[in-house]
Amino acid sequence: MLYLMVFAASGIVILAAVLGFVAFAGGGGNSGSKAVSGSKYCTETSYPGMTPKHLASPDAKVKYNSFPPSSGPHYQAPAPWGLYPEPVKQTILVHNLEHGGIIIQYGPGVSSSDVSKLQSFYQDDPYGLVVAPYAKLGKKIAATAWNEPAYRAEGDFRNVNPGKGYVLTCSRFDSKAFGQFRDGHRNKAGERYASVKDMAPGK
Repeated sequence: MLYLMVFAASGIVILAAVLGFVAFAGGGGNSGSKAVSGSKYCTETSYPGMTPKHLASPDAKVKYNSFPPSSGPHYQAPAPWGLYPEPVKQTILVHNLEHGGIIIQYGPGVSSSDVSKLQSFYQDDPYGLVVAPYAKLGKKIAATAWNEPAYRAEGDFRNVNPGKGYVLTCSRFDSKAFGQFRDGHRNKAGERYASVKDMAPGK
C-alpha cells in the first residue's frame, strides 16, 4: 500500500512538472496571452517576430509560429487593402502585415450578425485593413498585426529586428477590442507608410 501511495505521489509531481513546462513554454513559442480589458470574448497573444523574407510563390510552405500568421516570410506582393468575400492566402497577407496593416479574418461558424458588424467596422475606418473569411478559424474571429522597427530601406532585410507578431482571437465580435487592437498596432511595421491615409482601400 505504501509503495502505491509513493508511486501515485511521484506521478502527480511529474504531471505537475509537465504542466508547468507547457504553461511556461506557451505551447507555441508565444510571449504571453492576456485577456483584453473590458472584453468577455477576446484574448490577445504576442509572438516573437519571425525574420522577413520574400517568397517567389504565394503557395510556398511556411511554418509560422502563430495562428493565423503574424510575421515572417511572405509572398513578394501584398493584397490591395479591402474587404474580401473569398479567402486570401496567408503568405500574401503577411506581406500586408509587414506594411503595417491589420488583417481581420473569420471562420464559417461566425454568425451573419457578427460578419455584418465586422463589415461595418471596416467601413468606419478602412485604412490599412484587410477583412476576409478563413475556414480554419471555425467559430473564431482573429485580427493580426506585426510591429517591428522600420527598415533602413524597402526590402532591406539585413540585420532587421523582427519585433513581435500579435494575434487577437475572439469568440464574438467586440468593437472596442478590435478598435484598440487596430489603433494600437496599425502602421508600426518594418515597411510602414508615411501616413495611415496612404493605406487606402484598393492600394
